[in-house]
Amino acid sequence: MALVMNDENQRLQHRRGFIRRDLAGIAVILVIAAIGYFAFPDNLALLTRMITIALLVLSLDLVTGYCGVATLGHAALFGSGAYAAGILSAHYGINDPLLMMLAGITGGALAGLLCGAIILRAHGLPQLVLSIALINLFHEFANKASSWTGGSDGLSGIAPDPVFGLFEFDLYGHTAFFFGMALLLIVFVLLRVLVRSPFGMLCRAIKQDPLRIRAMGASPKAALIRMYAISGAVAGVGGALNAISTQVVGLDSLSFTQSAEALVMLVLGGTGSLFGALSGTVIFMLFEDYVSAANPFHWLTMVGALLIAVVLFAPKGLYGTAAAFVGRRREQRS
Repeated sequence: MALVMNDENQRLQHRRGFIRRDLAGIAVILVIAAIGYFAFPDNLALLTRMITIALLVLSLDLVTGYCGVATLGHAALFGSGAYAAGILSAHYGINDPLLMMLAGITGGALAGLLCGAIILRAHGLPQLVLSIALINLFHEFANKASSWTGGSDGLSGIAPDPVFGLFEFDLYGHTAFFFGMALLLIVFVLLRVLVRSPFGMLCRAIKQDPLRIRAMGASPKAALIRMYAISGAVAGVGGALNAISTQVVGLDSLSFTQSAEALVMLVLGGTGSLFGALSGTVIFMLFEDYVSAANPFHWLTMVGALLIAVVLFAPKGLYGTAAAFVGRRREQRS
């Protein structure tokens, strides 16, 4: 009886610890958003863009950080969500932001199912080759289907209605920023629940030892395809937000460069951690914006130097290394 009570108390303590960390994380996100809002009042478009890319990096972390799937084509999911939301508005006149967001989620999830079914047929380096092939196919398809996507000229004519009929998307980007922050917080909370759920733990176990999971009777491929679809839905949120906030969708949303930069941001912050994905996105995009303005001719050199330093001296990423250091200090104190 005493053992049962002790186990129950430990579970409650762990649960309370998770809740405290989640609340602290949400508070940090809100504080950083407030600082950004007051520090860049004339550049809210950059902050909104940062939110859209953060959603893409979070979706990438689900399949790469938590499941161990190597991919360089994740922008296919992001772009699918952007085009789905944009086509709904430009061609069908459905301009409600929530319906556009639903279209983006659906488009991203379907693209995730398709990409997952193909990429997961291989392992390791062949996965990277398949993902690169897929992003190029998606890009070429969007380019050729110019009657729907606008081709190289981009998809224009997107005119989102005010959110809930009250908050109009203004030129200064206030509504887009707050709308994006609300979406980011909702997605972040849902993903925190997901990665701690039995399904999330199963995906982590598949990354560590897929043979043992298969021997236990579970299907690693089926679980990974489900995670790929969820990842696509998250990326679709980012893509739809990008279409709503900029009111145009270009082929760059389906570019290999977009996928590669998302992976760089994830590695910079730390894989297998939602906080790492967010911190890597913020650090990379702010650093890129600052150095490109300070030195337009050599800013790529400085970005490359930063990435080399992080990989050499903080192989777990900036957030991952900091979290590991804090964990060691706590163990030493206890």
